Amino acid sequence: MADQDIDEHSGVETTGHEWDGIKELNNPLPRWWLIVFYISVIWAVGYWVLMPAWPGISGYTKGLRDHSERANVAADIAALDEARAEATQRLINAPSMQAIENDPGLQQFALAAGRSLFGDNCATCHGSGGQGFPGYPNLNDDAWIWGGALEDIKTTIAYGRRSDHPETTNTIMMAYGRDGLLPADDVSDLTNYVLSLSGQDHDAAAAQRAPQIFASQCAVCHGADGSGDRAQGAPNLTDAIWLFGGDRATIYETIWNGRAGVMPAWEGRLSEAEITALAVYVHSLGGGE
Repeated sequence: MADQDIDEHSGVETTGHEWDGIKELNNPLPRWWLIVFYISVIWAVGYWVLMPAWPGISGYTKGLRDHSERANVAADIAALDEARAEATQRLINAPSMQAIENDPGLQQFALAAGRSLFGDNCATCHGSGGQGFPGYPNLNDDAWIWGGALEDIKTTIAYGRRSDHPETTNTIMMAYGRDGLLPADDVSDLTNYVLSLSGQDHDAAAAQRAPQIFASQCAVCHGADGSGDRAQGAPNLTDAIWLFGGDRATIYETIWNGRAGVMPAWEGRLSEAEITALAVYVHSLGGGE
């Protein structure tokens, strides 16, 4: 048996390992650490027996308790649905959207549900406060491309715009330059004309050449005065509110390449009550009519 190697400074036996003259001491683990370790081992074995633990080829060990968090969550959701059933039914059976807002209790229920639904499904595009981003409408202002009344908002949520829903609307802003509908000079003149409609700096000479172009190509959707047409989702070009941006370069890009933004349809993904609650919440953000 080899002689024990005792460290001369500490008097502790070493493991025999040495690196660059530094020896590893063979100190025992603290007793408290060992006790905790053994308790953890016993706890783990008990957990394996009682709870789901080991994966298998076609499933996993269920444990003696047959515990399932998925089942617990499903039970909690069912209990919540049951507790909300009366208010949900009232929401569905309301004679009109306006009747919901005229009922303080029902409105509060719709707002609470709508706020949660908005955070889960809408905030990614429209922002947590509905402030919008370029290409995604601001839901707080008074400019509504498709209408800001309660029924209009509900229709937009349910069917979407330019979505795959059979009841959706599919009007688009055509690509006048890319598709060769107008030459580049006409697109430039039209850009200046649109800038003039909203009172922005523009080339007056170029704008004066464009009214006939606007009348023949744009007025059918945006109106002769550029004030827009909600039935077609054609924005008002005379105000300072722009979906994609109102600077010269962005307006030129819009005319040249067109726009065809999509609002997805939520019918089928959300229930009728959820769509109604979401419409009430969006209407409450401040820009509803």
